[in-house]
Amino acid sequence: MQKISWQARFRYWFDNLMGRGAGALIGLLSVASLIFIVLMAVLVTLLSIFPQGENGPVPQSFAETLWGNLMRTLDSGAVGGDSGWAFRAAMMVVTLGGIILIASLIGIISSTFDSKVEELRKGKSRVLESDHTVILGWNPQVFEIIKELCLANASRSRAAIVVLADMDKVEMEDSIRAKVPKTGKTRIICRSGDPMDLTDLELSNPHAARSIIVLATEGSSDPDSAVIKTTLALTNNPHRSSKPFHIVSEIQNASNLEAAKLVGRGEAHFVLAGDVISRIMVQTSRQSGLSVVYTELLDFGGSEIYFSQQPSLTGKSYLEAQLSFQTSTVMGLVRGDKVWLNPEPETPLAAGDGLIVIAEDDSTVQIAAAGQADRQFISRVEIPVQAPERTLILGCNAELSTILHELNEYVPGGSSVHIVSDTDEPEFAPFKNMTVTFEQKDTTRRATLERLEPHLFDHIMVLAYKDTLEVQQADAKTLITLLHLRDMGETRNVEMKVISEMLDNRNRELAEITQVDDFIVGSTLISLMLSQVSENKRLAEVFSYLFSSNGSEIYLRPAEWYITRGSSTNFYTVVEAAAARGETALGYRCAAESHNSAAAYGVRLNPNKLVPVSFEKGDMVIVLAEN
Repeated sequence: MQKISWQARFRYWFDNLMGRGAGALIGLLSVASLIFIVLMAVLVTLLSIFPQGENGPVPQSFAETLWGNLMRTLDSGAVGGDSGWAFRAAMMVVTLGGIILIASLIGIISSTFDSKVEELRKGKSRVLESDHTVILGWNPQVFEIIKELCLANASRSRAAIVVLADMDKVEMEDSIRAKVPKTGKTRIICRSGDPMDLTDLELSNPHAARSIIVLATEGSSDPDSAVIKTTLALTNNPHRSSKPFHIVSEIQNASNLEAAKLVGRGEAHFVLAGDVISRIMVQTSRQSGLSVVYTELLDFGGSEIYFSQQPSLTGKSYLEAQLSFQTSTVMGLVRGDKVWLNPEPETPLAAGDGLIVIAEDDSTVQIAAAGQADRQFISRVEIPVQAPERTLILGCNAELSTILHELNEYVPGGSSVHIVSDTDEPEFAPFKNMTVTFEQKDTTRRATLERLEPHLFDHIMVLAYKDTLEVQQADAKTLITLLHLRDMGETRNVEMKVISEMLDNRNRELAEITQVDDFIVGSTLISLMLSQVSENKRLAEVFSYLFSSNGSEIYLRPAEWYITRGSSTNFYTVVEAAAARGETALGYRCAAESHNSAAAYGVRLNPNKLVPVSFEKGDMVIVLAEN
């Protein structure tokens, strides 16, 4: 065996020491500096090299010499005051050694400090918050979610939102400040890391979080896989607490929903984005103003949905509970684990039942003196039989099949749907209540639209080409189509019922110029829903019922079905009139303001029931009803 030299051993030891990082190097230089200072003090003392005084050398103790050497290593200018050439030469050696060793030590300390500051700027330190909201991942939805959560946290004295994404921390902070300049009392904390990595995941402290929102990575070819992996990293984390997580996320492809629920282990709620948007599109296409109602319910500005316990109402009927609130609107009950929207008016409230109410804030849900309805103004008009409907769909995307299936659940038998798109004809299954025809044409061409005679259709849907075009291109194509439709309506002096789908919320104001009845910004509605469910998991079940064709949904119906036209009465009367038809009144819409964005397009959700209201032609009452 070859003998290893001491030089090789020393080099190996030094390499290992350097591999331990800046701390080991700082320790080595500190020890080397101390040894050098002590050796020079011993040498000066043994050789009696002392500073020169008026009467010869001035002897110093070892401690005094040691202190002097230390000062000269730290301050090279101290040698200027020395006297005696022998002493000067010795102190010069001490000073030069100090410049080499101490300066190197200071340089390493400074470099280490700078690197630590840079590491902190990169967001690699663990968050020590508790009862906070964690957002894992990054895409354009994050800004709407943060804005809504900041509104929801307005009543909290100490609130925090932690964003963990595989992006630069400073870049995330700058983007959030630009998009959400006002965060109120809520602190926004960004951390850089991969949400699917268990080590990086710990940076957000998810185990102490109130709720966790998982977002798909922007630009990902398979966004659902990232959501599922991140959820799996949370639910199967070996360091997790015994407390169940409250996870909310979005799934794009319905085929991935089953796998997502498996990894969610009952701790995660997944919003099937395409399915929800399709249902909203169908419901809104048949009822002008419904998208505004949904936005009001889903955002944290104005009125939203709360759960309230009111033991004093036990034994009273559902209608009596409705009439017991002046500034809040009862829309359903919670009985055990069951959410029950729009129960029968005479349904008694049992002990332990909770109320589902619409209110400006949970603190405003207060019982008032039971209001009195003016029954003389209640209309007795019979609801007309629903006639077959003609629907025109302009454009095509992956949600078209879901839209058709959902539409078939609402329209009466004998209805028809005509689809016009510049894409290839998709396959359609036969439908029970309607026939479907397809035409391959450019929906932005005026000649194509003129030939279709859109004013003869009951409803018009303009779908975004989001599967084949970029977001801005798809929205531009939608806007061109809407502008043509508006001009055609003005030329013929007819009002067409048009619902359009926008992809970028920034194009919302441009869409308002076209004066369509409604427009859906799918990503915004999904963001609002994720924010709401993250604050209250029970809302997931409420939204599931609202956006389904089964059970009770929201309808906008002519006001004359409930109140005699021109009569001035209070909203208590409207509530009782709706109850007589087995419905729950939520608000109303003024036709005169249907195109005024500043007035919420005429929608008055959860009105003060004592304020007088008078309905004119075209006004609508917003109700929860079975059909």
